[in-house]
Amino acid sequence: MTPLGPSPLTAGDLNQSVAQARDAIQKAIAAAPLPRSVAQTAALGLREALGRVLAADLVGTMDVPPHDNSAMDGYAFDGAELRDDSALALQNMATVMAGAPFSGNLAPGQCVRIMTGAVMPAGLDTVVPQELCQVQGEQVLIQPGTLKRGDNRRRRGEDLALGQPALRAGRRLKPADLGLAASLGYTTVTVRQRLRVALFSTGNEVFSPGQPLPAGGIYDSNRFSLMAALQRLDVEVVDLGLVPDEPQALAAVLDRAVREADAVLTSGGVSVGDADYTRDMLARLGEVAFWKVAMRPGRPFAFGPLRAAAAPADQPSPNDGDTAGAPAAWLFALPGNPVAALVTFYVFAREALLQLAGALPEPLPLLQLPCANAIRKRPGRTEYQRGVVFAGPDGAWQVRLTGQQGAGILRSLSEANALVVLGHDQGSVAAGDRVDVWLFDGLT
Repeated sequence: MTPLGPSPLTAGDLNQSVAQARDAIQKAIAAAPLPRSVAQTAALGLREALGRVLAADLVGTMDVPPHDNSAMDGYAFDGAELRDDSALALQNMATVMAGAPFSGNLAPGQCVRIMTGAVMPAGLDTVVPQELCQVQGEQVLIQPGTLKRGDNRRRRGEDLALGQPALRAGRRLKPADLGLAASLGYTTVTVRQRLRVALFSTGNEVFSPGQPLPAGGIYDSNRFSLMAALQRLDVEVVDLGLVPDEPQALAAVLDRAVREADAVLTSGGVSVGDADYTRDMLARLGEVAFWKVAMRPGRPFAFGPLRAAAAPADQPSPNDGDTAGAPAAWLFALPGNPVAALVTFYVFAREALLQLAGALPEPLPLLQLPCANAIRKRPGRTEYQRGVVFAGPDGAWQVRLTGQQGAGILRSLSEANALVVLGHDQGSVAAGDRVDVWLFDGLT
């Protein structure tokens, strides 16, 4: 593996604002090559490509639409015959259906009845909707001022011209994108291999659901909520389970994670507690920065590049390769409290993992809605309150808090459908004030 150069991050406990931490993460990742697995590509059929990251521009193979066509049902005619001061009387000569082009020639004063999507006959450039004209038998009467020349005609290539990019490399493919690719005749698309993300939870007090729970023990919820959040990003999850707060166990699982994945996501073990050996392990494996981020919930957070320990000669690391300057994996160490872990993932890890996956930026949609509650807040930190977006009595959308906002109260996060985002410099909120809101359905 190529050794890393100087770290763009500074090790040690640093106080950071959310904006400073996000900016540092983005710059560090941008300065390094793509992870080795993501640098590989594959051709997938359209049915398998949903959510995958496009590896190369998808170029138009034809003009879309491939011909001038009618934008609606109506009557097609030569718009040059329109007059501002008199009605236009036309004689309907035929009916033109989509998929059955009209091959005849029309004289002045003649038109054809045309259906939506049908090819515009030669010499005709305007369509009057059937509800905006008067029809008596085969005669069509159009009153002055009803429309102008060229109305209701879709021009050849107005959606996409031959040879122009239809979809840009880095786009995470959505349902409409796959339909667009099919409309251009594509049966496969070239996508990047999925980002591999290793996930584990730490703590001697944490047990997997289904195990007997001893006195003082708790069930692991973080791994399951974080795994689901990762699955919505369409990354490949390497589940490494629970790891006790023991140096040897942590060293072994971190080394395995670095060898098997492009990114490592942990929860717990990044604060200043006596049993937080994770910090020592991370310091030995890479240039990891430990931050006290000015946010609630959350605060302890670690991020940085990791290296694998030397592998035996007969056991090469799967992540070894020729990508010069790439770290073996990027570490995102989240707080251990259940709500803090998931919120910190949304704030710091989500966009960074998409960046590592080779995807174009996908900022979270941020709405501004009236808040039904008064919220006490002091400036100097960013707060993420759990909320429910709902329609008020007048039908207008607003947001209310779900109740207690402690970092360990997972139920209030489960009941929420949004996060109320209170900025670093923002103070208290009065009932009725507008606040920034992240909708959970946008966190994909």
